[in-house]
Amino acid sequence: MSAPLFLVESLPTGSSYTLDGPEGHHAATVQRLRTGEALILADGRGGTARAEVTAVGRGSVDLMVLSIAEEPAADPRLVVVQGIAKGDRGELAVQAMTEVGVDEIVPWAASRSVAQWRGDRGVKARDKWAATAREAAKQARRSWLPVVAGEPDCSTKQVAARLAGAAAAFVLHEEATERLAAASLPDSGEIALVVGPEGGISDAELEVFREAGAVPVRLGSAVLRTSTAGVAGLAVLATRLGRW
Repeated sequence: MSAPLFLVESLPTGSSYTLDGPEGHHAATVQRLRTGEALILADGRGGTARAEVTAVGRGSVDLMVLSIAEEPAADPRLVVVQGIAKGDRGELAVQAMTEVGVDEIVPWAASRSVAQWRGDRGVKARDKWAATAREAAKQARRSWLPVVAGEPDCSTKQVAARLAGAAAAFVLHEEATERLAAASLPDSGEIALVVGPEGGISDAELEVFREAGAVPVRLGSAVLRTSTAGVAGLAVLATRLGRW
C-alpha cells in the first residue's frame, strides 16, 4: 500500500517536523502510524515531502524528512461546471471527480437545479464540497488540491463568461451528435466541461453556452446521472491528454 498523505499549510524547511493538529491526530490516533512507517506531506499546491515517523505522541507524530518534491500545475487544466444537485449527489460527484483528476469545480445554479444555494446555507453547502474535495485528494494522494469556485455558486451568465475565456469548452448533452472522445482538444489552457443537474440543461441555457463558444458533446448512448457524468467525461479527457 502506498504511503498515506496528509495536508499541511507549508512544507517542512528542515530535516525534522512534527505533524500535529487534526492531521496529526488522524495520523497518530486514527491511522495509528508507528515508528519507521512512511508518509507524505502535501501543501495542496504541488509541493510534497516524503517522511518517516520517528516518534508517536498523543495526537501528533514526529517525522524525519527524507525528500522534497514539486509537481507543476497541470496544463491543460480541467474544469468542470457542475450543476447543483439535490441530496448527496453533488458531493458524490465532487469526490469522484477529485479522485480522477479535476483541477477546478464550479458549482452552477442551473434553472433545473432542485437545490438552491442561498445565503448562509449556500456558503455551508459550498464549503462542504470543498471539504469533500480535500478528503478525496488525500485519498487519491494528490499533491494539488482542486479549487471549488463560486460565491457560493455561479449563475448561467457567469458560467458563459468562463466558457468564453476557456481554450476549449464542452457541454455534455444527450442530444449532441459530436462525441467528446473525438472532439478537438488544445495543447494548453483551460478545458471546461459543463454537467447539468438532475433535470438536465434547458434549451435556453444550451443556447447561451453555444453563443459563448461551447460545443455540445455526448459520451455514448447511455444517459448518465449528474453524479457520474462529470467523472466519465474527465476519464475521457484524462486519457486523451495522457494523464492516464
